[in-house]
Parts: sequence; C-alpha cells; structure tokens
Amino acid sequence: MVATKEQIVSLLAGFSVEVTPASAAKVEDFSAHLAPGTTVNVTFLPGSDITETIATCARLRREGFNPVPHIGARSLESAAHLERYLDGLAREAQIDEALVIGGGVDKPVGPFATSMQVLTTGLLERYGIKSIGVAGHPEGSPDIPDADIRVALAEKNAWARDTDAEVYIETQFCFEADTIVAWERRIRAEGNALPIHIGLPGLATLKTLLKFAQMSGIGPSIRVLTRQARNITKLLMVQEPDLVVAGLAEAVARDPESLLHKVHFYPFGGLAKTAAWLNAAAAGNIQPKPKGGFSLLETSADTQPLRAVS
Repeated sequence: MVATKEQIVSLLAGFSVEVTPASAAKVEDFSAHLAPGTTVNVTFLPGSDITETIATCARLRREGFNPVPHIGARSLESAAHLERYLDGLAREAQIDEALVIGGGVDKPVGPFATSMQVLTTGLLERYGIKSIGVAGHPEGSPDIPDADIRVALAEKNAWARDTDAEVYIETQFCFEADTIVAWERRIRAEGNALPIHIGLPGLATLKTLLKFAQMSGIGPSIRVLTRQARNITKLLMVQEPDLVVAGLAEAVARDPESLLHKVHFYPFGGLAKTAAWLNAAAAGNIQPKPKGGFSLLETSADTQPLRAVS
C-alpha cells in the first residue's frame, strides 16, 4: 500500500527538530524556518558546559519556541550539578519539558550511570518538568546489550505509572520504516505503553548521513546507506526522508494501536533546508509516488512555517 497525502500530513503534524548550541548560534532567526511553538530539542553534549544549553534554551523561549533540553546522566558531576542545571533552565528558559538520556560517555563523570537514576531523584518534578522524554533504540545500541535495554524500558514504564509527568520515548534516528514498525510492535507486545516520538534524519548528503550513522553505531541503517554509497555520485546528493516518512504514515494508519505518535528530526547541521522541506510536506504540498515516498510540488517553495500542533 502507498501512503496518502492525508496520512503523511497527519504523521508530520507537530514535528520537532534538534539543534546543538553550536549549530543554533549559526541560525540568525529561528522564526524564519520554524513556526511559533515548534518544539526544538537542545543537546547537552559530553564535555560541554550546561550554560551553553541553558542559554540556547533561553533564546528559543524568547523567540517563541518550546525548548527541550537534553539531560545526559553520565555527564553530570553530582546531584548539585543537576540541580544547578535545572535551576538555570527553569529561571532563564521556563522549561517544563526535558529529554533524559544516559549520554554518550563510557565512564560517568559523577554518580549517575543511567537515566533512571536521574529520574528517581525527584528533581525534575521539583523544578516544574511536566513532560519527560526517555531514550529509545529501534536498532539497539552499541554500548548497551539488548537485554539491558529491555529491562531499562520496563523500568521506565513502571516509573511512568507512578509519576504525574507525561512520559514518552524519543528515539535515535533510523532510515527504514520496516525496522521502526517491527521494533514498535515488539516493545508494545513486551509491555511498553509509552508514546513514541520517532527519530528521523533530516535532509543531508549521503556522505553526511553515513558519518552520523557510523558515529551513532546504528546497524541495519548503515548497511542500507552503504549499499547506496556504492554509487559515488550519490555520496554528494542530498537525500530526502520521504520514503521512511511515507512508510511510517501508512503503517500507523493501518494500525490504530500503534504508539508512533510524532516524528522528531535530526537536521545534522542543515536546519534551514530540513525545515523548508518539512514545512512544505506538513502543509500537504506533496505528491505521493506510486512505489512509495513522495515528492514536493514545485509550488511549495514559498511555503511558510506552519503553526505547530501540540
């Protein structure tokens, strides 16, 4: 089956994007690319200073967006460090949503080795965090055994039932709809009840996508990209995520019990072109292809950012 335009537009409603403090500093005006109210995740990278993430979140709030800071457990030096971070986010950016992850650090710099240890401090609720994202791994993780991932997800579901906060899963990026759909069905059968914001790649060259896929250690997606990269010409061509978006839209429409609720895009430094593509697609300025995916209509070039849908 081929996804309809209506199914694709429905899946893209309320999309979110991600920026690093460094990439955000290069964006002169976010409102030139994104609609007011759009959710923008802000990374807290290993070795970075919490003030960088706080300042970026504060800027996004001032400009009318919903900033969602990352909280990397293994990069926190202490409980006091976490509290200073949350206090700064609350005072300067009025944060009420956060993404809590383990973080890409082999050895924790402080007492927190897992995201669950951060969640159970009670500090997020104390500082007004009402919506909390936790990590999901459709293709597993090179750093965590699959059995441990299953245990961690069960623990997060149990914790979610005992908190007043809204808890959801936000995943690493993935390039294949079938892989995502199979993973969602499996974890649902194993007891997951948390809604999922699925991570997808933004517009980027195949060379850039390969680099980030290898850095992130995602398996099947690397093999898919490697097969495409055999054509050297394709390495420098910008890839659009229309196939995976359309595939997910069709799968979600077929399965009313699916927990795939939203899509989250990783622009890989190319916010302007990814946002332009998303605005056009979310506005319905698309033409589904007979064999899957879709193309943007030529008239979509002047599409303005849509108002975010919560």
